[in-house]
Amino acid sequence: MFATLLGSLPRPPLDDAASVDALVEAAVRAQEAAGLEPITDGGLRDDAGLVDAWRATARLTDRAVKQVVEGPYTFGRAHDGGAAERTAATFTRAATLNTALRELAAAGCPLIEIHEPASATIGADLVERALFREAHLRLLDGVAGTHLSLAVTGGSADEAGIETVLAAPYASLAVDLIAGPDNWRLVAVAPGGLGIVCGALPTAAGSEDGPELLLWAAGYAASTGGRGSDRVGLATASSLAHLAWGVAVRKLERLGEAARLADRPLDERLGAFDPRAVSSRSAALGRVEAPPSRRPDQGQDPT
Repeated sequence: MFATLLGSLPRPPLDDAASVDALVEAAVRAQEAAGLEPITDGGLRDDAGLVDAWRATARLTDRAVKQVVEGPYTFGRAHDGGAAERTAATFTRAATLNTALRELAAAGCPLIEIHEPASATIGADLVERALFREAHLRLLDGVAGTHLSLAVTGGSADEAGIETVLAAPYASLAVDLIAGPDNWRLVAVAPGGLGIVCGALPTAAGSEDGPELLLWAAGYAASTGGRGSDRVGLATASSLAHLAWGVAVRKLERLGEAARLADRPLDERLGAFDPRAVSSRSAALGRVEAPPSRRPDQGQDPT
């Protein structure tokens, strides 16, 4: 089972004069050390010149590198003006990105992740649903030779419906299951051949980041639609950019640990669990305590 970052990282603690390439290299090394793949640039580059940006990051590692792109619907929602202007901005963004995605695929980028946090605002509005569908159909038109993934973070997009969210031919869906727990409804009705990336690692600084929730999420996603574990991955619920660097790195480590644990025999997985999760009755009676290494304040370097 793979693990990946869903969102950005904070700025690494390098000198103020450090170049963007140096910052990205620090982000790449942190992901490598945690066992993550595909790797990202940690959101430390801007999205101008996507092919050059992806190539620059890919040169830093022998692991697969994905390119993260803000989607046209989210871009349009930030556009000032009336409905007509927003629609035009959305479709212009889709057309511009379509060209960039084709270029990324031709350059060998193995995975392109389209982030649409604004999808959580669509709801039951038929006009918004139609705008989202059309924007993504235009975005992906003719793009081939790469894995295309849609990421829903920051809330739930389930009210928009699977027919809206997956109108375009995406190969996988990444969902924030912490800020948007109702995204499980999308997972439950998604086609079994679609990959699911479970954004189940909390992004709060003091959260309990043990493997129990992550492995439960992966197991449930694998059980839906006969999907199987080969089509499931683990991720942070969303961005870690608001955290101190040391806290973010520890979360990456916990994420990688959970992904490796997912492939181990059942007895090894259970042995790594907090006893309170394995025996809720004993926990309720006060017979077990969280191990010291699993308390929320452990490993959270404030730097």
